[in-house]
Amino acid sequence: MTSPPSHARAVIIGGGIIGCSVAYHLARLGWTDVVLLERKQLTSGTTWHAAGLIAQLRASQNMTRLAKYSQELYGQLEDETGIATGFVRCGSITVALTQDRREEILRQAAMARAFDVEAFEMSPAEVAARYPLLNTDGVTAGVWLPKDGQGDPANIALALAKGARNRGARIYEQTKVTGIHRDGKTVTGVDWETDRESGYTTCDMVVNCAGMWAREVGHMAGVNVPLHACEHFYIVTEAIEGLTRMPVLRVPDECAYYKEDAGKILLGAFEPEAKPWGREGIPDSFEFDQLPEDFDHFEPILEQACARMPVLENAGIHTFFNGPESFTPDDAYHLGLAPESTNVWVAAGFNSIGIQSAGGAGMALAHWMDTGERPSDLGDVDIARMQPFQGNRHYLFERSKETLGLLYADHYPFRQKATARGIRRSPIHRELLDQGAVMGELAGWERANWFANPGQDSAYTYSWKRPAWFDNVAAEHKAIRTNVGLYDMSSFGKIRVEGPEAEAFLNHIGGGDFSVPPGKIVYTQFLNHSGGIEADVTVTRLSETAYLVVTPAATRLADQTWMARHIEGRRVTLTDVTAGEAVLALMGPRSRDLLTRISPNDFSNATHPFGTAREIEIGMALARAHRVSYVGELGWEIYVSSDMAAHVFETIMAEGADLDLKLCGLHMMDSCRMEKGFRHFGHDITCEDHVIDAGLGFAVKTDKPDFIGRAAVLTRKQTGPQSRLVQFRLTDPEPLLFHHEPILRNGEIVGHLTSGSYGHHLGGAIGLGYVPSKGESAADVLSSTYEIDVMGDRIPAEASLKPLYDPTSERMKA
Repeated sequence: MTSPPSHARAVIIGGGIIGCSVAYHLARLGWTDVVLLERKQLTSGTTWHAAGLIAQLRASQNMTRLAKYSQELYGQLEDETGIATGFVRCGSITVALTQDRREEILRQAAMARAFDVEAFEMSPAEVAARYPLLNTDGVTAGVWLPKDGQGDPANIALALAKGARNRGARIYEQTKVTGIHRDGKTVTGVDWETDRESGYTTCDMVVNCAGMWAREVGHMAGVNVPLHACEHFYIVTEAIEGLTRMPVLRVPDECAYYKEDAGKILLGAFEPEAKPWGREGIPDSFEFDQLPEDFDHFEPILEQACARMPVLENAGIHTFFNGPESFTPDDAYHLGLAPESTNVWVAAGFNSIGIQSAGGAGMALAHWMDTGERPSDLGDVDIARMQPFQGNRHYLFERSKETLGLLYADHYPFRQKATARGIRRSPIHRELLDQGAVMGELAGWERANWFANPGQDSAYTYSWKRPAWFDNVAAEHKAIRTNVGLYDMSSFGKIRVEGPEAEAFLNHIGGGDFSVPPGKIVYTQFLNHSGGIEADVTVTRLSETAYLVVTPAATRLADQTWMARHIEGRRVTLTDVTAGEAVLALMGPRSRDLLTRISPNDFSNATHPFGTAREIEIGMALARAHRVSYVGELGWEIYVSSDMAAHVFETIMAEGADLDLKLCGLHMMDSCRMEKGFRHFGHDITCEDHVIDAGLGFAVKTDKPDFIGRAAVLTRKQTGPQSRLVQFRLTDPEPLLFHHEPILRNGEIVGHLTSGSYGHHLGGAIGLGYVPSKGESAADVLSSTYEIDVMGDRIPAEASLKPLYDPTSERMKA
């Protein structure tokens, strides 16, 4: 047996289906010097015991594209490699047992139509006809996806491995990586050992595909890969007479899935409270192992399953299986270039969907490694979304108890995680709680999303209809539109850019013109070379050599990482100062009145115009007032050092009482920004959405000599938009919109909503979404009739390219 080479272009660590897929796709791109190192045997960690369900529909369009790619790949691997993958398109059925779940799956079916996935709604009788073994008592609806399938996980992985070898990749089993060498942020090579020898391989890149070992491998490479293994249970029955091929069946209300396999039934579970495993480390000998049985833990699932599928009552159990799988803090896998490194890539943490994801994830990562650009928006799974604290072992242990079960829990709008909470808090967190704040969590930050009235339960209730707190948000919304409101924006990312070349640096990476005087605020985007949007930011010039970049809370690390990778030797430093300042947003037509009561400074248009920031006195403290707005009203964002935040909050609240000041939450902010047509990064604008198509060309100054994406912007300005981001308002005030609802233009599906909310001022649900418009004028786009598909019902919608609320921005600039 040969030894690993002394050098490789890429070293892949881990020989499960993910590592094999990355090796296969790199080799298919012509990378012949790819080395895969597997500590034991291929598939011996998690892949070998996976259930092998291969579905098409995922929670976003790009994740669905990757899942569909996996299916297409697995369908052709056998012909390419001669290894049977067992892939069959048997279809899948998901059934609902409640009215809430019925709405969820019917909304998913509508979403599938927007994503070009065949999906058909089913009545209980139709479910029974297609799956006669099922007891349909209590079934409220079903959804049939005929092109879903199943396969043999181990053989799919081995086929990918053979395909990789056939194209020149080298795979070494029984070869454990024992160390990773670094020079600053760059990995230079890996130590490895076998039972015969040890050695060292230098490399240009490392890919961490180590599955449930990925966190520890990440530590060796100096990168954060937050995940934790959990026990995952299933049983396989003895052969059942007469049982033939059946669709995959999911009954999420009973936490169960069913798969026919060679005349037997596999019953698996995603129970509400999982059992984390391996907190103190995974045994070095682990190979094709299973964990001890825990029948008491699984028994409630089995009891419900026997009632739901009576044939199980008399079927013997051939196998009771318990094996570990890794789960991430948000139930999305990790993919991409690690923020802490220049050449460590990650593909791990697949949350029980590794088989159906592996083909697409491997393809996407290989493309990214080869070109340096993402093939599509991968923000849902980009490893850069993970915050440093999320690698904490105790945090992962507590959060993983919940994340496994969330796979089959009701996916209500605004559902909040219940575990591992309270970690990152605003300086006025306690004050907000005392005022009735109901907290949500984002990137670990506790954020006031809405405020309960006195005597009202200050907790979330979840529903697909109007929740109990719907009227609370409506009242907050009204305060912002008609009077004055205060909300906490402290969680938003704040990155200080300093140095003698700060101006030149920002002018290179940003579309706006940053050659402005101190105190000027620039709203703009950071673009990629295709004109896609990498970040949506406001940048305030603080001095000749210092700027403050403000980003969404969830993307602060990703945005700072992107900036750092483009410094290219310039005399610039980047510092995360998010925790150093609280931000209190005071918004509404009477916000100026309130500020003049608590500050001696002049807030008139002449002295403090829109788009500028000034140092102010407020109460007995010092602060900086930024005149900007994300809700479309006159207002200021007050930046105050964390030590003085409580004093400023108390000062505002005391003086605001006479003006009926209302505390507001971020649900209000989201609905107000949508009425104003303001974009939300990650939903309405992403790295694959061209800045011109997004209607943000005004924020890009092409008269600058050069900046990333300039050529793409000029080209698109000449050709015109290929699509347009349109604002919609349902004419029926009753239905609710969230996102991903299909857009119908003249009766045909042309896209989907990128975001949705309720426009309390406009009197109906509102949303944003792209409409293809190549060669069309704005008038052409608006001359059509539009409908939005809500659970299969087509609801007429008003369409506009200008904001439906205050289209000329007179209110913000009053």
